[in-house]
Amino acid sequence: MRAIWTGAITFGLVNVPVKLFSATEDHDVELHQVHARDGGRIRYQRRCEVCGEAVDYADIDRAYVEDDETVVLTKEELESIPQERNREISVVEFVPTDQLDPIMFEKSYFLRPAGKSSKAYVLLRRTLEQTDRTAIVQFALRQKTRIAALRVRDDVLVVQNLLWPDEVREAEFPELDERVRITSKELQLSAALVKSFSSDFDAADFRDEYQEELRKLVQAKLAEGDALDTEATFGSSGDDDDGDAEVIDLMAALKESVQRSRSAKQSARRRAPAKKTTAKRSSPKPSTTKKRSAAKKPAARKATEKKAAAKKTAARKKG
Repeated sequence: MRAIWTGAITFGLVNVPVKLFSATEDHDVELHQVHARDGGRIRYQRRCEVCGEAVDYADIDRAYVEDDETVVLTKEELESIPQERNREISVVEFVPTDQLDPIMFEKSYFLRPAGKSSKAYVLLRRTLEQTDRTAIVQFALRQKTRIAALRVRDDVLVVQNLLWPDEVREAEFPELDERVRITSKELQLSAALVKSFSSDFDAADFRDEYQEELRKLVQAKLAEGDALDTEATFGSSGDDDDGDAEVIDLMAALKESVQRSRSAKQSARRRAPAKKTTAKRSSPKPSTTKKRSAAKKPAARKATEKKAAAKKTAARKKG
C-alpha cells in the first residue's frame, strides 16, 4: 500500500507521527466503454464551451456558479487556504463510542506509525481501548476539512470520515405520521421470525454473486478466443519518506497537557460570575467577489454573442 498523507495526531502536547493509507478498495471488474461496431475505445474530451478547444487537465481551474455570475478560483488561490497546508490530525474531544450514528460514516483509512518510536501510537491505541471512547478529530485532506472518528480496529488506529450534520438529510415521509394498529399477536410472530434468522455476523459468509458471474463470463469469452487486440482497438497507452518525527519525553508532554486542561477549566470557573459584556458585532466587510465577477461579464457576453453569430453564419451557408 502507498501512503496518501503524512502528518501527526495531536492532542494536548502529545504528538503521534502517522501515515495515512486507504483502508478499502473496490473489487468490481473494471469495464470500459467501446464502440459496439468495431470495439474502439470511447474517450472523453474536456472541451471549453466558449472557444470550443479541447483543454488539458493542467489548464483547468475551478469555478463557483451562482445564478448568472461565475467566480473562477485558480490553483494558487485554492492552495493558499491555510487548512490545505495543515499536516495535523487534531483531536477535538473523546466521546462515548455509542454516540456515533453509523449513517455519518464515510471512507475509512488506516494510520501507521511514522516516527522512530511507536510508543505514543501504542499508548493512544491502548487508551482508546481501555476507556471505550472514540476520538473526534479534524484534519485537511484533498481540498476538504474533514471531521472524523479515530478508533481502534485489530490493533490498528483507524480514521473514518464523518459527514457534516447538514449533509445528512431529514427523513420527512408523510406515511410515517399515519397511525397504524399493530396487535400483540403480530408482534409475537414477527419476533419469532427474527429469532429464526438470528446469527452472528461474519462478512465472509456473503458473496458478490454478480461480480463472480461477470468474471466467469469474461473468462469464458477469453477461452473461446472471442477477444480483440487491445493495441488495435484501444491504442498504446514506495511509501512516502518525509522524514521521521520524534516523540520527545512523552510522559512530560502528557503531564503538561493534563495540567493545562485542568488550569483552563479552573480559569473558566473563576470567570463565570463576571459581568457579561456585550460584544460589538463587527459589520461584515463589503464583498469584492461581485465586483470581480461583474468585470468578467462583458468578456463572457462577447464570447456568447460571437458564438451565436457563428451559428447564424453556418445556418445561412447551409441554406
